Amino acid sequence: MATMTTSADATPLSALPPASGRAGFMGAVRSEWTKIRSVRSTYWTLIALIIVGVGLGALICYATENRFTHLGHGEVLGFDPTKRSLTAFVELGSLVMMVLGALVMTAEYSTGMIRTSLTAQPRRGTVFVAKGLVFAVIAVVVSLVTSFIAFFVGQQILKSTGHSATLSDPNVLRAIIGTALYVSVIGLMSYAFGAIVRHTAGTIATMVGVLFILPLIVQVLPTSWINDVTKWLPTTASDALVATTLRDPTLYAPWTEFGILAAYTAILLIIGAVLLRKRDA
Repeated sequence: MATMTTSADATPLSALPPASGRAGFMGAVRSEWTKIRSVRSTYWTLIALIIVGVGLGALICYATENRFTHLGHGEVLGFDPTKRSLTAFVELGSLVMMVLGALVMTAEYSTGMIRTSLTAQPRRGTVFVAKGLVFAVIAVVVSLVTSFIAFFVGQQILKSTGHSATLSDPNVLRAIIGTALYVSVIGLMSYAFGAIVRHTAGTIATMVGVLFILPLIVQVLPTSWINDVTKWLPTTASDALVATTLRDPTLYAPWTEFGILAAYTAILLIIGAVLLRKRDA
């Protein structure tokens, strides 16, 4: 007669500890931090950001220093050494950060990893906020470091002209910090568009249209409209923030212009979060 035997090592299911808790926000943050720092493109993009911000800024200041004696009297009076050292970073650095912001969101769609992420953390809003928060912290830290280095290197080069700036000069600290925040928020705007478009090339093309094509379109509007429309463009914040000596009277105050950019970005982030929750991965 056959007999049934039970392994002495078998543990009844009732003896196992009950499942408890759920995937939380901090767990999602740690997961996103692991993902973003384990991707090689993140490091290459951040290195490119520093090279563009510091290297090209130094070249611009060096070229300015070489031809400074040839500047006209009016050019010398309106010379802004802080703006000269930060121009490359605010213009081209924002382009590099835009690419990184797009990749942070769209790379998982191109590889299909977004399905795995949303399976591990079903609360899609949590994934979106955690990913955006990790990216924002990295962007702000790297941008601040780059902005300060670009300023100090540029002023060291311009010192021989007798027209250099220090941190204690009016509006200089605002320009440095504002430039870093502008570049970071442009990256977040690209991140938001990435959630909306869900395609890397499409996101970058959209951001290029916003940053470069839209201001050109505004210039063909009737003259009476240009100033009123320009102050509401997202890219106008860069011109307002980086200038320390002469401020364009047709624009709002620097931090007001930055607030307009931040408002656009916040609206896009909300749209991106809603679409992530409603659409299939």
